[in-house]
Amino acid sequence: MKPIRKQRLLLILLMLAGLSLAAFFALKAFNENLMYFFSTSDVVAGKAPNNTVFRLGGMVVKGSVQRPNADLLVRFKLSDFSQEVAVEYSGILPDLFREGQGIVAKGRLDGRGVFVAEEVLAKHDENYMPPEVAGSLKKPAEQP
Repeated sequence: MKPIRKQRLLLILLMLAGLSLAAFFALKAFNENLMYFFSTSDVVAGKAPNNTVFRLGGMVVKGSVQRPNADLLVRFKLSDFSQEVAVEYSGILPDLFREGQGIVAKGRLDGRGVFVAEEVLAKHDENYMPPEVAGSLKKPAEQP
């Protein structure tokens, strides 16, 4: 082989290796940033991961909101009208948060089976409900 052909072949191999490495890192970053949605029934059934951040949606159960101290900790329960999950959140809740309201929370399960939320999102008006929550609330009614 001539030296020029060897250089071209080496250059092509290096470019392929670089593209492969870039694709690997892009897919790895995408996979690490995926966040799945689970209903309260999914969480109770054990379908939700234990040490991974995910979204949990449902309706805030009436009479379940508790503020145990003067700090920002709030405890409440979410339901899809089939199962309930206890939630803890430390922070300022959205103005639209209230009992009987549809919400989506981002967080993870702790060792007690309590969902520890990092972020709580409430619906915008009385006619809007996040699609994930609406879908999870319809599931129990559709099952025979």
